Amino acid sequence: MKSNPKFDIVQSTCVPLPIENVDTDQIIPARFLRATSREGFGENLFRDWRYDSNNNPIPDFPLNNPAYSGCILVAGKNFGCGSSREHAAWAIADYGFRVVISSFFADIHKNNELNNFVLPVVVSPGFLDELFKCIEENPATEVKVDLPEQTVTNLATGAKEKFDINPYKKQCLMEGLDDIGYLLSHKEDIEKWENNQR
Repeated sequence: MKSNPKFDIVQSTCVPLPIENVDTDQIIPARFLRATSREGFGENLFRDWRYDSNNNPIPDFPLNNPAYSGCILVAGKNFGCGSSREHAAWAIADYGFRVVISSFFADIHKNNELNNFVLPVVVSPGFLDELFKCIEENPATEVKVDLPEQTVTNLATGAKEKFDINPYKKQCLMEGLDDIGYLLSHKEDIEKWENNQR
């Protein structure tokens, strides 16, 4: 079984997507939802924005721009709205993103990202705007996301903000555990409790 990546501190350049209200059908179009495995979805992430009708890459789309790279996606407000499809989070994770930064996430998509070991970081609109500006001026701009301290830092300016995360999900990310893995990690305690109930 594929092990899940443990999450601690991520420092990386970013891919900017300064578009608001990006819905899950734009993240992964419905025609690509046939597969049941999580692998392979990354190649169709933002498919209709990345490629034209002849399947040629659209040069000015950020994921096709060689100036932008890294494992942090910086997105506009209300990211992941629309349907509840978990495949959108699969596509983001499979592409290689570890963090998505936005000023607002749709709740279901936010939880789907957490369940797929992608950290959604909510920042203030001002922090997000400054970050977009820095990346536009210098694509080599790096961001540091510190999960233990729950901080995100724009290393170009030193601006730092705290972000919230459910304590249980934080523990799962840091230990590389999904819900089943978390339960198995407490197997002895569960068995002890069950034996005491008999």
